[in-house]
Amino acid sequence: MTPSLDAALVWFRRDLRADDHAALHHALKSARHVWCVFVLDREILDPLPRADRRVEFIIDSLADLHEQLAALGAAHGVEGAGLIVRHAWARDEIPALAQRLRVQAVYASHDDEPAALARDARVRGRLADLGIALHTSKDHVIFERSEVLTGSGTPYGVFTPYKNAWLKRLAPEHLAPWSIEPHAMHLAALPKDMVGGPPSLVDIGFTPTNLSSLKMGHGATGAQASFSDFLTRIDAYEDTRNFPAVKGPSYLSVHLRFGTLSIRQLAREAHRCMQDGSRGAEVWLSELIWRDFYHQVMHHHPHVVTGSFKEAYDRIHWEHGKHAEALFAAWCEGRTGYPLVDAAMAQINQTGYMHNRLRMVVASFLVKDLGLDWRWGERYFAEHLNDFDLAANNGGWQWASSSGCDAQPYFRIFNPVSQSEKFDPAGKFIRRYVPQLAALPDAALHAPWKARPLDLAAAGVSIGHDYPAPIVQHEAARARTLQRYAVVKAR
Repeated sequence: MTPSLDAALVWFRRDLRADDHAALHHALKSARHVWCVFVLDREILDPLPRADRRVEFIIDSLADLHEQLAALGAAHGVEGAGLIVRHAWARDEIPALAQRLRVQAVYASHDDEPAALARDARVRGRLADLGIALHTSKDHVIFERSEVLTGSGTPYGVFTPYKNAWLKRLAPEHLAPWSIEPHAMHLAALPKDMVGGPPSLVDIGFTPTNLSSLKMGHGATGAQASFSDFLTRIDAYEDTRNFPAVKGPSYLSVHLRFGTLSIRQLAREAHRCMQDGSRGAEVWLSELIWRDFYHQVMHHHPHVVTGSFKEAYDRIHWEHGKHAEALFAAWCEGRTGYPLVDAAMAQINQTGYMHNRLRMVVASFLVKDLGLDWRWGERYFAEHLNDFDLAANNGGWQWASSSGCDAQPYFRIFNPVSQSEKFDPAGKFIRRYVPQLAALPDAALHAPWKARPLDLAAAGVSIGHDYPAPIVQHEAARARTLQRYAVVKAR
């Protein structure tokens, strides 16, 4: 089919790969000349700390994407193709670049976060004034927005029925990749003043982090290597995923967040393995469906970004004042006196990653042991997680606080000691991130304030000096939480 447009621009955002890419597919099919751009959006970047692992991950992934596009173009007779990278305000830069390149359309993937929707609406209006269309399409999830609804046409608020409807609706076409190769000859060479690839961290005012030492891989190249590794372990996923000292998780969340992997590829492989009888793949596919679930919740109920999904929970009176701020600081810095909680906070602070089981443990501890507003923890995760995704992060915190869709009941309160004994029984994870306790016997690691004085002395640990005493007593805190939540129960 002959392209209907002379030129188009593909605006990459959270989809940093050149394969199985919906917007790139549509642009290459529709236009004879296609340029690709990523904007390091100052509206997002300017407020960030100057050392941010996510910015470094993006810069590294942009270099990988630039090389992918260049190789794709060269393989189809186009020399000089690649990625245009701008450090600017996207709301201004996209219309300006589209006008300069004289394109008739801009193509991008959907982004349903409220701030992104507002940005896109502004860009769409600016482009319309120039006579340029903005086309966006689904790419980040399997089913979005209103594609999976109840029989009465309403959005789901409980996960299991949503999952069942999701699986029932799933067909091969939903997992099929968007083809790029057949149309790659329409990639255009970069304008001479835009050659050179992405800027460095220093060029945009940021400094290197410890990202390279974490060996998490970047770009589509690193993402595919990580996925290949996980496929060798996927059958054991159900049995290993809850133990933070074991290599059980997929470690693909950051790649999903920035789109260095296609969600269709992941779901397709998970579904195939599940059909072959892999229970681990079945459980992992459920995790991918949770991701879709939280995105459709945010689409239909945007108030969750600032308040509780169940609005009655906004009546809860959380701890406040200087004492609350001191408790929060202890939680952030891993000084709670509960080793598993402190180890988990050390993990996020040192690496930008936290094991999923531990995300639930520390969230429950913040809300139901310390009595602090779940939004405090949500913001901290948003600032520190490499894989921060608004919909999933918000959904997870509301699940822990019992205020969200399909949340755990308010009276379910994780015991940080029993969680530690169950999921890190030998203390391997605790010893790694709370090394001052490393010499304690396994049984004493989970509640060191209860350890025998002889064991503490032998390990060189003085509670209150080398390691803090618990900042709250769990059973007393649990009782206070049940009282605190009575305002919800009374309705």
